[in-house]
Order: sequence, then C-alpha cells, then structure tokens
Amino acid sequence: MNRHPELFYLSDQAQVDKLKKVSQPLLAARQQLRSKIRTDSRLAPAMLDGTPEDEFLLIRGNHRTTNGNVPRRFLTALAGKPNVGTKTGSGRLALAEQILAPENPYASRVMVNRIWHHLFGRGIVPSTNNFGVLGQRPTHPQLLDHLASRFTRDGWSVKGMIKTIVLSQTYRMSSTSDPQANQLDATNQLLHHKPVKRLEGEVIRDQLLTVSGRLDRKMYGPSVPIFLNEFMQGRGRPGNGPLDGHGRRSIYLSVRRNFLHPMLLTFDMPIPFNSMGRRNVSNVPAQSLILMNDPFVVGQAELWAKRLLADPQWKALEPSQRIDARLQNVYLNAFCRPPNAEEKQHLRQFLQSQGEALNIPVAVRADDLRVWKDLVHILVNAKEFIFIEF
Repeated sequence: MNRHPELFYLSDQAQVDKLKKVSQPLLAARQQLRSKIRTDSRLAPAMLDGTPEDEFLLIRGNHRTTNGNVPRRFLTALAGKPNVGTKTGSGRLALAEQILAPENPYASRVMVNRIWHHLFGRGIVPSTNNFGVLGQRPTHPQLLDHLASRFTRDGWSVKGMIKTIVLSQTYRMSSTSDPQANQLDATNQLLHHKPVKRLEGEVIRDQLLTVSGRLDRKMYGPSVPIFLNEFMQGRGRPGNGPLDGHGRRSIYLSVRRNFLHPMLLTFDMPIPFNSMGRRNVSNVPAQSLILMNDPFVVGQAELWAKRLLADPQWKALEPSQRIDARLQNVYLNAFCRPPNAEEKQHLRQFLQSQGEALNIPVAVRADDLRVWKDLVHILVNAKEFIFIEF
C-alpha cells in the first residue's frame, strides 16, 4: 500500500493519508511477527547445509576398504550413468529439483496415485507404497500419466487435482453395479461403478462430534491428550485427557504408540511404527460393539438428542408434526437425505415402543430425551452412517 497506493483507487491525497494511518497498526504487527522468524534451528539441523562432503565407496560395505569418493548426484538407478552432480552445497536442493523436474514423472505419479487412492479407496496402482517391479501394475497407465503431467503443469496443486478428479464422470458414477459388467470385471478394475467406501476411524469420530454439535472447528493449536480408560495401563502412562477430546478434530489428538485411541484402532487406524500408504479396511464385530457401547459414542448421542429437543423452531408445532420435523432433521444430519415413508414409519414405531418400555406417558413422549437419545444412537449404528454410497 505504501509503495503502490494507486492500486487502491483512492481519489485524493487525504484518502491516501487516512488509509496509511489506519494501516499502521497492521503493518507494525506484521513487522513484529517477521522479527520473530528464526533463520536457523537447533531442532532441525538437517535443514542446514554445514560443510558438505562426498562419501567414500565402501567395498562390500566394509568401512575399512574404501575405493575413492562418490560425488554427490542423483540416484544412478533412476538417472543412468551420465549423472551430473553438484559442486557446491550438500546437493539436497539439487536432488529435490531433480526429483520434481518435469521430465521426471516418478514423484508426480506417486502423488497423483495417492490422491486417487484416497478418493476411490484404491489407487490406479493399488500398491501405493510400491511402484517397483514387486508392486502391482497400474490398471490405467495412460490415465496415470495424464493426471501426473497435468499435476505438474498446474503447479503441483493438490486442491486442483482433487477438483479435477471429483468433477470427472468416473467419480460421479453410482455405486449400483450392472450385473453384466460384474461378470466381465468382477473386481471393478475398470471402474464401471463407484466403490462403496468405509469412512476412516478419525472421520467417524469427527462425524459424531459434528452431529452432536460438539465439534470445535478452531484450527491449529496444541494436541489434546487422549482419554485413557481403566484398561490402558502400563509403563509411561501419560496424563489423561477428556472423553470427547474437548471437541477437537481427530487430527489434534495426541498419538502415543503404547496408548493408542481404542475407537480409532478398532476402525483400522495404522499403528505408528511404519509408514502405511494404504490402510486396512476391516469389518469386524468390535466395530459394532464400539458404536453401541463406547462412552464417547453414547455421550455424543445424548448431546445430539439434547440439541434436537432444545431447538426452538419446532416448539409451536403439534406433537405429531414435531416428531416428523425432528425425524427429517436427524436423517439429514446423519445421512444427508430425508427418510422415506417406510423409514419414517419404522422410526415412529420405535419411538412408541421405546416410550412404552421406559413407561413414559404418551403426552410427553414426543419430547422425552431418553427415547430420542436411543433413536439417534440407532442411526449412529446404521451402516449408512459410516459408509459412503453414491
């Protein structure tokens, strides 16, 4: 603004002076933040070049038998014999530039394949961590190359690549398969329908916080210790955290390798010992038991019911209309669709039978917390709550 005030389309010098005066606190705060930026680090010494040295060639890996120096350069297995290294610096920057060079497709293929994997549940190369000869072959090699070249051409924009894929006809296909196509391609390698996808454990937890209204959408900040139940004992037991993690998203939960979150583990969260490009997706009884009995799940169901009953928009309606409006609301929140006539009938029958089982008078049954808590808890346990079907 100080250098190019004409870009602000101000009509006279008085407006320019006024804008400069108003912007002074902002510019001062910006300068104060810039002064705190550290240009060196004791915590990440690998970021600093230091005094780079070439390595010795060790015969048969023996440090006592050397045979000259090996100059810093790119991997010969990928770049071939005519391999020009770097004369100055450690070579890390030159290595990064060679890895990301437009004529080198490996990094862009790997990244695009991982994005495809997260959107479809299976990569174009199914072995996401292995593009070598021991890995699986790509099902659509030309598509992989097309997306990789587009990815580099668009400046390595992950958001741009996600937009490209989700707007494609393939991504927008229905999950309903055609019997004839199933006979020709039983494993759906050619993507003749959209695979049904199970949500990750972290997403299921975040979804529970969302429908209950407890989700804290604030970004950044310190991690939250996980809640430790009575069975999580042992050496190095950390401090206990709140049951709902203060409503923070799962990405902010602390990870301790010996005290991992039971619910997330049940839904196949990787154990943090090794990198894992593709998660396991299991379907085991423990997952249903977690959704039925876990204190966190039960607590979020109760919060959801309380929020539903406290909403003032339905207070003036008749009891029957109030029930219909609430059933519409919980289905939209849980499944992003309204209930059909048959589902609405079953839900009404449940409210009636549950009210009778709990000896709740008919006059107050439409607004009783206990029956609505049980009803939304049932929706949490439905397959549609944790599976995405298109």
